[in-house]
Amino acid sequence: MINMAVISLKDIVKYLIKFTIFIAIIASIITYASNLKKDVGKIEILQKNALLSCLDITIPGASSMNNESKEQTQVESPLKLALGLELEMITSVSGNKLEDNEVTAKGEIEEELKEELKEQQNEENQNSVEEPVEQAQTGLETQVQSSNVPNKYTVQYNGVKIKNETKYKLTKEIFTSNINIKTKNILIFHTHASESYTSSEKYNYKPTGNFRTTDKNYSVIRVGRELDKQLKSYGYNVIHNEKLHDYPSYSGSYDNSLKTVTGILEKNKDTDIVIDIHRDAIADSKYAPTVKIGNDYAAQLMFVIGTDGGTTEHKNWQENLKFAIKIQEEANKLYPGLFKPIILRNSSYNQEVSKAAVIIEVGATRKYSRSKFNQYEILSKSNR
Repeated sequence: MINMAVISLKDIVKYLIKFTIFIAIIASIITYASNLKKDVGKIEILQKNALLSCLDITIPGASSMNNESKEQTQVESPLKLALGLELEMITSVSGNKLEDNEVTAKGEIEEELKEELKEQQNEENQNSVEEPVEQAQTGLETQVQSSNVPNKYTVQYNGVKIKNETKYKLTKEIFTSNINIKTKNILIFHTHASESYTSSEKYNYKPTGNFRTTDKNYSVIRVGRELDKQLKSYGYNVIHNEKLHDYPSYSGSYDNSLKTVTGILEKNKDTDIVIDIHRDAIADSKYAPTVKIGNDYAAQLMFVIGTDGGTTEHKNWQENLKFAIKIQEEANKLYPGLFKPIILRNSSYNQEVSKAAVIIEVGATRKYSRSKFNQYEILSKSNR
């Protein structure tokens, strides 16, 4: 005998209804979870977009970078990468909430990003492939070109002429180069970074004042770049700071540059040589202090050394003077007439920061010469 279970139509309908309800519940749970995940993603995107909008207002150019296609697969800009990292940290801390204190945090992030990006750009510039630097030739005939401004001086030591504008009496002991300085690392900066030269048809630039421009290709910053390349070709470690300390306001330039230099030296404590490059402020633009070396012409140079004759305590002024004298002694051997007399003044010019800190004034308001000759081999020769 075969046993058979008899299932009524009513039972079948009941089971189908229960199964359908179960499936509906599972589908609802999955849909809810999916929508929740999308909402969280939207919150994160809205949060980042809100923060990026705030930063776009305060960082010029950030808006165009942040509006790049999301599908872009190339390497993103350093600014965008940095902003992304900062925003991820803010998102994790804020717990997906936009807080009022993010407005304050935004300002701090902006300053940190600016410094980080500057350092990154400097590293990229240093690592970029450049053409080989042509170093200076020696043994060439040197002729100082005539000018309408006489080179006055009050004392002379070993052929080095000095115009002493201070109350100090310069003794033989002060002149003797018996200082011990570290020469491997060199800092170059510009207190008056917007100082420029006479504009011409060939070398034309947009002025931002009387013989001044923010175009770094035509100001003393360009001179600093050339010195930077030359010194590196001789194996020196060089930091070249291109900050405009005299723009938009000329007033307070030395206060601004002092803050910059002390900050750099705190991070680079083995740096003794500190060079502030200027352009000589001669009222007569027809005055072009030049020297002919071989078949090329180059702008004459001049050291300006400060003392503690003013209000600033400056214990290093004698060491700074000795350093300048030593370099000028070597210059007189290699290229006589390249340097004008050293000027010694009462103001400190921020040279208290180091025992080998100097101002070098390159040329006057006439454009400086970009000749094959490069005078900066002197620094290398004087320290060998």
